[in-house]
Amino acid sequence: MTMNQNKMNKKVGIGRVLIAPSLLSANFACLREDIKEVEAAGCRVLHLDVMDGHFVPNLTIGPVVIESIRRVTDLYLDVHLMIEEPGRYLKAFVDSGSDGITIHQEIEADCFEILKDIRKMGVDAGISLRPGNEVDKIEPFLDLLDRILIMSVEPGFGGQSFIPGSEEKIAAARRLADRVDREIIVAIDGGINIETAPIVALAGATEIIAGSAVFKGSIGENITALRESVTGVGSA
Repeated sequence: MTMNQNKMNKKVGIGRVLIAPSLLSANFACLREDIKEVEAAGCRVLHLDVMDGHFVPNLTIGPVVIESIRRVTDLYLDVHLMIEEPGRYLKAFVDSGSDGITIHQEIEADCFEILKDIRKMGVDAGISLRPGNEVDKIEPFLDLLDRILIMSVEPGFGGQSFIPGSEEKIAAARRLADRVDREIIVAIDGGINIETAPIVALAGATEIIAGSAVFKGSIGENITALRESVTGVGSA
């Protein structure tokens, strides 16, 4: 367990299901206000999607924006790099205030070396899988992982519908994570709402990333509804 994951566990409690709002769906004209509403609702993690227009067909934020976000919040910043060459930019994202960095298994670069570098820089290391990829692809990286992120939509755009059967990948990822003698977060992102959240939580997800389901409408009420949807599993 790295220092940053230990920091997060102290905030939210090991074993609880984390509700991690995805800022991709926030109002960027009022980003500080949206973040403060997330804080007021009791969330402890923010999910930040970084896209380069090449690995996925969309462009989003970079280190400069993350640095600005860090200035207005102490929340754990979970940064998901959907970019072709994450190794080139690791230092910039770490210096900007990232607490955890997740890369994709599908990149052409050496995932082993990049994950090692992330951990050497003192932040949590994660790996993500697109919907068409099998969970056993990440087995070789287990000893380097703090987070496994399963995509339940094709990455690139928010507001998509949950791909049925993604809960089976969560269950498979949970079985892998349980093979190591330390905490590995099993996260899921894509089409998460009050209907799908309990399905993935019961399958073994410990971090539920939600964008539209949090930021469309009342942020506080939406987060409460997501928590209530996983009652009996535990949430934070």
